[in-house]
Amino acid sequence: MATLILVRHGRSTANTSGLLAGWTPGVALDERGTAQAAALPGRLAGVPLAAAVVSPLRRCQETLQPLLAARPELAAHTDDRIGECRYGDWTGRKLAELKDEPLWTVVQRHPSAAVFPGAEGESVRTMQARAVDAVRDWNARIEAEHGPEAVFLMCTHGDIIKAIVADALGMHLDLFQRISVDPCSISVIRYTPLRPFLLRLGDTGELGTLAPNGTERPGGDSDAAVGGGAGAP
Repeated sequence: MATLILVRHGRSTANTSGLLAGWTPGVALDERGTAQAAALPGRLAGVPLAAAVVSPLRRCQETLQPLLAARPELAAHTDDRIGECRYGDWTGRKLAELKDEPLWTVVQRHPSAAVFPGAEGESVRTMQARAVDAVRDWNARIEAEHGPEAVFLMCTHGDIIKAIVADALGMHLDLFQRISVDPCSISVIRYTPLRPFLLRLGDTGELGTLAPNGTERPGGDSDAAVGGGAGAP
């Protein structure tokens, strides 16, 4: 079966503002995110790509654009199923404010029970199911068209990547908050008939970001960054 490269979008204006962007239209990459996207073709140099699949949201489309410009032969496909989690009434709100909501604790400790409020909100379980369905469909399509050794890319969002990785590892969804993926990080899963293999997780090539930076995440250092976080400053 195929090998999947998961790329989280570059740092966005919502990341740096501490907002939960969700499906807010028009959220773009900030200056650092633009630079991260520009570096992506070099980081993937030498990796043959059969196709690229991308979230419909602007920050993912902008992240993928330099790679598509460098590889005009690369077929790109937009798939709503790998769009960001639909956070409902939480969309556009400050993460620092959301940590006071009772649902915040559910999202942190028992995300499989979390359903985001409002008519547009979805459950974390639904988010994972649609994303994993997309991966399986594209795996089958890529293998049928390009063979079992093919490699393809998905450019998507932090919580989507965490959910896909959790599925590949056979982790319960309640453990997916233990996974961290920074903006424009690369994670790689090789799918086989017996099991998936996680080959890379959240690789940015920047080990300096592991050093303490004095920045506290909303809710304290033990809380996961809902939506994926802004990464290193």
